[in-house]
Amino acid sequence: MSGRDIIIRAASAAVLAPLAIAGLWLGGWAFAALMGAAALLLSWEWAKMTAPGSAKWMAAAVAVGVIVPGLAVYLADISLGLVLLSFGAILAFLIAQAVRRSPIDAAYGVFYLGWPLVLLVWLRLSSEGGSWIILLFAVTWAADSFAYLVGSLLKGPKLWPRFSPNKTWSGFIGGLIGGAAMAMLLVATGGGGYLTFSGVSLSLAAVIGLAGALATMAGDLWESALKRRYGVKDSGDLIPGHGGLLDRVDGLMFAVVVVAAIKLVVDLGLTA
Repeated sequence: MSGRDIIIRAASAAVLAPLAIAGLWLGGWAFAALMGAAALLLSWEWAKMTAPGSAKWMAAAVAVGVIVPGLAVYLADISLGLVLLSFGAILAFLIAQAVRRSPIDAAYGVFYLGWPLVLLVWLRLSSEGGSWIILLFAVTWAADSFAYLVGSLLKGPKLWPRFSPNKTWSGFIGGLIGGAAMAMLLVATGGGGYLTFSGVSLSLAAVIGLAGALATMAGDLWESALKRRYGVKDSGDLIPGHGGLLDRVDGLMFAVVVVAAIKLVVDLGLTA
């Protein structure tokens, strides 16, 4: 990557990261608006990638199937959201079939995008949810950044050259270390006194960081495989230097699953 590309990526992150963090931390309708906008953009990118000839229909079907369950979790509970997510996948399947596009791609798009959204909303609304959301994003960003930096410096054997030729085992290990270190730092310092993690020890923080980092890199690899399948380089061109929004949150979509699961275990008091 050239110096100019790095500058563009850094500038994009400097603009977008504070906006995302503000919406996540504030919660309420700021958080709901952020999630709704993200769902719309991700649905459009998924549609453009999987059904370029009928993207509008596909995007509308996937967006409804994703946003309605997320709203249900926000206004009611996660059980209703998960039920509506299944109905949304069925609806997207039928619409795609009607416009003669792959119904499997449509239904999978609802689950692929909707499942993380539902869990993200649940996590934010849970006790100390703001702190856990910041932890989730910090671990994801640390894993991504350390994987890139360590992999660029040390290089070495490729991790999965068939789908992602630039990723290395050294970067993978660097990402795990970065995620674990970030989680332990936030829990140990309480984010400078702004974050609270009741029932989370330093050893559990390390587990959260390792699991979140592992999921982050798995999500990145999975999206690389999907892009190969659909014959595209990036999911879109929304973010200068980064590609599409899906290119930036692919790891987060996997990481939220494991972090939400650990949060549930903590809430149930099963870590004592």
